[in-house]
Amino acid sequence: MTSTCLITGANRGIGLELARHYARAGVTVLAAVRTPANASELQTLKAAHPGVELLELDVASQASCDRLAAMLGKRPIDLLVANAGVMGPRGGYGDPENTPESWASTLAVNVAGVFFTVRALASNVIAAKGKVAIISSRMGSSTAATGSSYLYRASKAAAANLGANFAAELKQQGVAVGVYHPGWVKTDMGGQSADISTDVSVKGLATRFANLSLATTGVFEDYAGTRIAF
Repeated sequence: MTSTCLITGANRGIGLELARHYARAGVTVLAAVRTPANASELQTLKAAHPGVELLELDVASQASCDRLAAMLGKRPIDLLVANAGVMGPRGGYGDPENTPESWASTLAVNVAGVFFTVRALASNVIAAKGKVAIISSRMGSSTAATGSSYLYRASKAAAANLGANFAAELKQQGVAVGVYHPGWVKTDMGGQSADISTDVSVKGLATRFANLSLATTGVFEDYAGTRIAF
């Protein structure tokens, strides 16, 4: 049973809806965002649910991740959700926004951010014999290539690969790791023409997280439980 959940990128979209879901369930929610003072919806959630805590975290900064780990000390984390992410350019290889700077900044959040977060907080999850959920995307699967959003697809493929490697290493410590596609969701990133609401996505994801175990560690699946090829 999850009693403490830490969610990165908890100020919007899927991260915010996950925070709401777990807060309503009575779970202690550690909502990690870059600027807590600007996270107005999380502030409202915290006012309604005292178990919500706002924490400062820039996942792209190893120093920020280390500061958070030091602040938490040996506090156990039952579920760590590495959710923070950015979209990047959506066009084909000729998209002028595919610059060295956009590659560096997007990979820093979507790939290095996952690595820094999990590494910094691994001991907290190990202390709880907990779980790590990495939010990736079906767009990162080599079977879903369409010749667009090169940077996002590459970063999510790398995030899925990180998940597989963390699963192999952390299994020895009693920690299960899963990689998840939340669906095409109606968020600022997904747009309003997307297939499903954040509520549908999050209810499905929460079920997937609950079902994750050492027997299924390393899984890559969507919010409905459909397996995805790496």
